[in-house]
Amino acid sequence: MEMGQKHRDALQDILLWRRDVRHFLPDPIPNDVLARLRKSMDFAPSVGNARPWRVLHVKSAHLRDAVAANFEAANEDAGHIYDDAKRNQYNALKLAGLRDAPVHLAIFTDLGPKAGHGLGRQTMPEMLNYSTVSAIHTLWLAARAENLGVGWVSILDPDAIAATLGTPESWQLTGYLCLGKAASQDDTPLLHRNAWQSNAETVWEEI
Repeated sequence: MEMGQKHRDALQDILLWRRDVRHFLPDPIPNDVLARLRKSMDFAPSVGNARPWRVLHVKSAHLRDAVAANFEAANEDAGHIYDDAKRNQYNALKLAGLRDAPVHLAIFTDLGPKAGHGLGRQTMPEMLNYSTVSAIHTLWLAARAENLGVGWVSILDPDAIAATLGTPESWQLTGYLCLGKAASQDDTPLLHRNAWQSNAETVWEEI
C-alpha cells in the first residue's frame, strides 16, 4: 500500500499528541484494545530480530502497591539533589500516575536472548536495550492512536522492582509504564507547562 498525505498527517497528529501522561482516569482498558497494543510491539525493530523485550502486565494490587512505594521512596531521595526553591518546584510536580492508571506494564530487556544469534550486538550490546526502547515507543504511539495515554516511570530502584516481580537474572528493567485514558488532553509536555524545562529542538548538524 502506497503511503500518502493521509498517512503523514495521521502520524504527525499522533506524534504531536504523544505526551508523557501522569493524570489518568480509572476507566479500565478493554481486552481487545490491550490485544492490539500487544500486537503493535510485534512490529517494532530489534537488533538481529532478537526481540528481547519481556512484558509483565502487573495486575496484583499487592505488587502495584509495592511498585508505588518504591517510586515514593526514590522520588523523595531524588529531591535532595536540588536547592530549597527547586526542591519545592520538584515536589509540586506529579511524576507518576501509579495510583490511578488502570494498567501497569513492567518492560524488561533479556540481556541473553537466544533469538537473533548475537547478530548486530557484538560491538554494541546495548542494542538489546535500544530494541526494547523502540518497542516501548511503538506501543506508545499505538496507545495514542487508541486515545490512551502512557506514562514512563523512571524514578524507581530497578533492582528492587526486579526482586519484587521475581524476574530472571538476565532480565534488566527498561521501562515501567502506566496506561490509561488521560484525565485531560494537552499537546504540550507537562514539564514544559509547569516551567521545569521548555521544549528544545533536535540538534541536527551537517558535517
